[in-house]
Amino acid sequence: MIRQYFIILFITTSLFSQNSVVQQFSKAFADVAENAKPAVVTIITDKIMKVPNNDLYFFFNPYMDPNSEREYKTNALGSGVIVDASNGYILTNNHVVEDMDNIKVKLIDKREYSAKIMGTDPKSDLAILKIEAENLRQLKLGDSDDLRVGEWVMAVGSPFSENLSHTVTTGIVSAMGRSNIIRGQNYEDFIQTDAAINPGNSGGALLNMEGELIGINTAIATGGYERGNRGVGFAIPSNMSKRIMADLIDKGYVTRSWLGVYIQPIDDDAAKALEMESRDGALVTQVVGDSPAEKAGVEEGDVIVRFDNKNITDSSNLRNIVSLMPPGSKSKVVVFRNGSKKILNVVLQELKDDKKVALRPSKGTSILGLEVKEINNSLKKKYNIEDNDGNLVITDVEQGSEAEEKGLKEGDIIKRVGTQQVKSLKEFKKKEKVARSRGSLLLLIKKDDGSSLFVTLNY
Repeated sequence: MIRQYFIILFITTSLFSQNSVVQQFSKAFADVAENAKPAVVTIITDKIMKVPNNDLYFFFNPYMDPNSEREYKTNALGSGVIVDASNGYILTNNHVVEDMDNIKVKLIDKREYSAKIMGTDPKSDLAILKIEAENLRQLKLGDSDDLRVGEWVMAVGSPFSENLSHTVTTGIVSAMGRSNIIRGQNYEDFIQTDAAINPGNSGGALLNMEGELIGINTAIATGGYERGNRGVGFAIPSNMSKRIMADLIDKGYVTRSWLGVYIQPIDDDAAKALEMESRDGALVTQVVGDSPAEKAGVEEGDVIVRFDNKNITDSSNLRNIVSLMPPGSKSKVVVFRNGSKKILNVVLQELKDDKKVALRPSKGTSILGLEVKEINNSLKKKYNIEDNDGNLVITDVEQGSEAEEKGLKEGDIIKRVGTQQVKSLKEFKKKEKVARSRGSLLLLIKKDDGSSLFVTLNY
């Protein structure tokens, strides 16, 4: 009897304890939402579009000049986050406000203000707005580097409609450091979350359970043509936003640093050729002349594994780290070279419009079913190329192309175009352009068995 009593007491106590935990958990979410919602705004934009009158319109309106234009007003919806209440600064996505004629900000208390763009950065898809208003609430920026996959997060924004403003959704951090999500965007280091994000949430807040802003909701992946959430959303990390926001407020534009290398991810083949155990790092395929990288001693074939005391996971990771550092900053670079690590010191320079920070190289030149690249240390090892073999190598041959039919294959070396030697991809492109006007391209090819032959490809 006494034993049964203790069992009943244990179960009752356990259920009470579980119920208490659930209540505390629920209260924590409610507290975060209550604190965040006044600092999240709805952004309503419109653009005036002019469309020429056509003949059909003139038929129905005979007194209308067919050469005149009609005006249409288009509207769009987004979200934003107040990050500086005293100055009225609002952080949002560039695509929410880009090329818009009028921008209106609506607060949770239904006050509305016209907004002024302080600066935009299309490369990161961020923008800063300013409104003249009093009694605003702002959100504290958290440290997105502290986020861990599996942590609870909360999204706040205005999905689909102005009537659904300040919608709160929750989920977890699904992944970190996502890149190559939005075509054409230069800098991506997204937080992936399954917290529901929908059209209109762009520019809204992603919060941790401390109520801190750790991301700006930016994009969704639907897996099709649907506009709704499928559990895959992306947010710009707060640490990236913080650096860009400071420049946009102070200067109206963003300054970025330049390293001066072309890089690519490390796949299994490259890792084996370089005798690397890890696939982390950024493989240098080309070093730009007179760049910070060249001055520091970075070489083609180096794998950058650490930069400014941060481990490099892939080429996108390196690009983002470099771009966000102030020009003139000094950093230690750890490279993997010839089986061992080497420490170099680099002084970054400001990125100009005609320079690249650290991009994946283009695939080279693609012509007549051939992919052609300049030979570097990595390609030498991959295809067992000797130093005096040449400067260009075929890295891919399209199936079913004339090039494949005539026996060209990956690893073949291009020694001449016509009767002239080619020392660079730039020279190859010029000579190929001349050959195109003649209707055929003559190549001197060196095969992997040491033999050479001329091959003609027709346009």
